[in-house]
Amino acid sequence: MLFFSFEYIFLFLPLVVIGYFWLCGRRLTLVAQGWLVAASLFFYAWWEVRYLPVILASVAFNWGLAAAILRADGARRRILLGLGIGANIAFLGYFKYTDFLIREGNRLFGADLPALGLVLPLAISFFTFQQIAFLVDTHKGLVRERRFLDYCLFVTFFPQLISGPIVHHGEMMPQFAARRNMVANYRNIARGLFIFTLGLFKKVVIADTFAVWAINGFDQAEQLGAAAAWVTSLSYSLQLYFDFSGYMDMALGAALMFNIKLPINFFSPYKALSIQDFWRRWHVTLGRFLRDYLYLPLGGNRLSRRRTYANLLVTFVLGGLWHGAGWTFIFWGVLHGAAAGVQRAWQGTGLKLPTWLAWLITFQFVNLAWVFFRAETWDDALKVLSGMAGMGTAGTEPALASIGADLWTVALIALGLLVSVFAPNSHQLADRFRPSLAGGLALGTALGGLAIYVVIDANRVTQFIYFGF
Repeated sequence: MLFFSFEYIFLFLPLVVIGYFWLCGRRLTLVAQGWLVAASLFFYAWWEVRYLPVILASVAFNWGLAAAILRADGARRRILLGLGIGANIAFLGYFKYTDFLIREGNRLFGADLPALGLVLPLAISFFTFQQIAFLVDTHKGLVRERRFLDYCLFVTFFPQLISGPIVHHGEMMPQFAARRNMVANYRNIARGLFIFTLGLFKKVVIADTFAVWAINGFDQAEQLGAAAAWVTSLSYSLQLYFDFSGYMDMALGAALMFNIKLPINFFSPYKALSIQDFWRRWHVTLGRFLRDYLYLPLGGNRLSRRRTYANLLVTFVLGGLWHGAGWTFIFWGVLHGAAAGVQRAWQGTGLKLPTWLAWLITFQFVNLAWVFFRAETWDDALKVLSGMAGMGTAGTEPALASIGADLWTVALIALGLLVSVFAPNSHQLADRFRPSLAGGLALGTALGGLAIYVVIDANRVTQFIYFGF
């Protein structure tokens, strides 16, 4: 069920919130949790019911394995953890990478094996990583979850189920257990609605506006001149940020209505002054997962300089592969891993760049790397990059008209960049938000207006980009 759908905003979300606190108010805590789990599974199955057995099987397997780890000790405990991690990776790999491996095998060895045509189950990357973290934390003794219902709630809680953030058991379940959170908090509901409305605006008004020129440039234009190529790449950079962060705002806002505070996942990443700074601001919980469960176990920066660079590269390459089964995603990871290594080497010199230059280099690198992240094929990526370098043409059409853009488009891109770099982000605005009657009326009007806009212009509104991962 899409966060920006009429059914979600005006039916599903209010009914689930009301039902949850009504049950909590009658001290039916377990029933209230069961209500949330059932609602979350309904939310998940709304899009495609055949995905439901996949997530249920994953939850049951990992719950049983975690219980076995708690009962085991010594070598058997480590074996069970290894089995769990391997099984989860195989589970994810089967759905996400099997057809990719078949295609590449056919290309390399001249074979003609048929692809399986597997459909990627919704959210499989997110709930798989979340459960791997749970198994590791159980092995370390950080988690001792014994109730299956609690575990189901941890994995399936609908605001963060589909596209994150990737959360830890220890930062979620104590909030559900706290008695003060079982009472409706109207300040949290108002603040949650405020954040949710900001996210909805980001998605349906900003991200989907820039999506038009990104799609035209990447997927439809055969050649691009310099102006059209730069508009294409910058449009996608802005679409991606406002789409991702818009989803996360809506997730955080919905969770806050239940008195649950999810971790911040995007914090003005285009203000970053280095690649390291960028990854402290962009998809924070994925970066945290890769750092804690991959980079540090590989040795982090505790070993030789060469090994540190290798660890960075491996971490980012696997991060790229996590996003999708394709060489362009892998190369995007290679670029970021190499950039992280270059930054580490630069820091060793003790030299510092002027702030404006550090920002410009960082943003332009991120913008160029996004081209590979977005491109369906190498040819699409090279088409955009060659155009940006001034080596493409726009055929007989005016430069910007080749992707349906004009000078107004350029002005919107400039405005989008200014907002991304200089304006306060959603979390900073939420910190300043103070509920009031007038504010509530304005908020309700804005939310209703945006929902009506979505219904009227439904053909233009796209899915959230991260639904593809």
